[in-house]
Amino acid sequence: MSNEGKQFDRRDSALVLAHILFAFFALLLGGVAGVLQGLVRGGAIKLPYEIGYYQLLTAHGVLMALIFTTYFIIGFLYSGVAKTMGGHLLPIARSLGWLGYGLMTSGTVIATIMILLNKATVLYTFYAPMKASPWFYVALVLVVVGSWMSGIGIFIQYRYWKKTHNGQMSPLFGFMAVVTMLMWLIATIGVAIEVLFMLIPWSFGWVETVNVELSRTLFWYFGHPLVYFWLLPAYICWYVVIPKIIGGKMFSDALARLAFIMLLLFSIPVGFHHQLMEPGISSVWKYVQVVLTFMVVVPSLMTAFSLFATFELHGRSVGATGLFGWLKKLPWKDVRFFAPFMGMLIFIPAGAGGLINASNQMNMVVHNTMWVTGHFHLTVATSVALTFFGVTYWLIPALTGRVLTPLMHKLGIAQTIVWLVGMFFMSGAMHISGLLGSPRRTAYTTYENHPDAILWMPYNVVMALGGTILFIGVIMIIVNVIMLLNAPKGHTEYPVAEVRDTAEKTPAIFERWGVWVGVIAVLILVAYTVPVMELLNNPGVGSKGFVTW
Repeated sequence: MSNEGKQFDRRDSALVLAHILFAFFALLLGGVAGVLQGLVRGGAIKLPYEIGYYQLLTAHGVLMALIFTTYFIIGFLYSGVAKTMGGHLLPIARSLGWLGYGLMTSGTVIATIMILLNKATVLYTFYAPMKASPWFYVALVLVVVGSWMSGIGIFIQYRYWKKTHNGQMSPLFGFMAVVTMLMWLIATIGVAIEVLFMLIPWSFGWVETVNVELSRTLFWYFGHPLVYFWLLPAYICWYVVIPKIIGGKMFSDALARLAFIMLLLFSIPVGFHHQLMEPGISSVWKYVQVVLTFMVVVPSLMTAFSLFATFELHGRSVGATGLFGWLKKLPWKDVRFFAPFMGMLIFIPAGAGGLINASNQMNMVVHNTMWVTGHFHLTVATSVALTFFGVTYWLIPALTGRVLTPLMHKLGIAQTIVWLVGMFFMSGAMHISGLLGSPRRTAYTTYENHPDAILWMPYNVVMALGGTILFIGVIMIIVNVIMLLNAPKGHTEYPVAEVRDTAEKTPAIFERWGVWVGVIAVLILVAYTVPVMELLNNPGVGSKGFVTW
């Protein structure tokens, strides 16, 4: 931790800032699409003829769920790897970071243009047989390959640190960054195969039909680990940063590493729980993947235990008494703590909703309803987004040599509260209307004044209200980011917590990557080999492309 007091290397700051600022640009564009979409569904506005509801829905999903998150995560991981593994990035790691940034940005620009031209209104899951312009799929390849370049840069930095610190356990942040990017690389192989070998030849007209079930299976091989790719950097903040911000120490380095290894193992071979209602996949293999899905609960509960143990131990060390006295000792007026802590709290109902989605019988009730949309607005759009916002309040000042003023703390806490209120209305209405049967992915409609659809309308209005409040929250965070860039000059610490003196020693096996990659390979082969072979051997007639917009 000897590099904590030093300022960032300017070249590293430029790379990280480029990622963070592009992420917020994508958040703003996605927010505009999101609020318009909410107002349409609530019946408050009608779009001009040239703009389609599903076009906005695609832009919102791609820019928010894929672009904002991926850029922010890569920037955040690079900052922590630079800080804890040598104090600066190796030239090769920095060059790979810029190469990845260039590829991802060119892909993002092309994809956004295709969506705005209404040539890729296929939603963020881009399910076949809906067919976008081939250039949309080419753009997705550029984004994925760019992210691989950045991941390789992180691996090179980690490997160099291990070689120059023989026998030492790597810094926890660096270890967690490697786990996050390793999961991403393994998961994106599925979507890369789908896009390169199925969707691009099909969209260019080189082949006439596509195997729809196989394409969806490959997408969800990627699509569920994507959720944990969003979540793991939030966990990094919770484990590594928050204890330092509250003035305490990390509960256990070993427990944190074990949780990350378990998330790596059990978050990849679980995609079938998104396909429980689809034919063509044997119920046996769906069952196997549902069991593996439920294994992910264990590291999540370990994380909850570790975090609240950290909070309580710190509170008691500074004089807290009684069962919950330690709560009063937490820095509630510090936005760097308040925003991520609210994210942690929201993750409790969000995680419970995930268990419902993954349960076969309960999934039958909520499948393809607004409930599912409400669920992932609690996970990625609240738990993850609020944590990322909390990180931003100290990361930008640490990168630019500026300080977080008392006014910025107040503005940040106000933005967090606005976000929570907006999400309470929007996600709450989504959950309830989903239970009443309201379908997701649909524009404003009363279904010929059907009584059930009339029953959903008040909830659609509440969703529009929540979405409008959330858009105010988007504007507030953008304003706050601009203010952070112009804050008074000074030194801001990059907060990296130390481990408790009494914590147990971390076993060396956690850094035997060959072991863990081998275990993942076995789990993936067990979970996917037979069902994928069945889909290849019995492909059906295939489907031509459909353009429904």
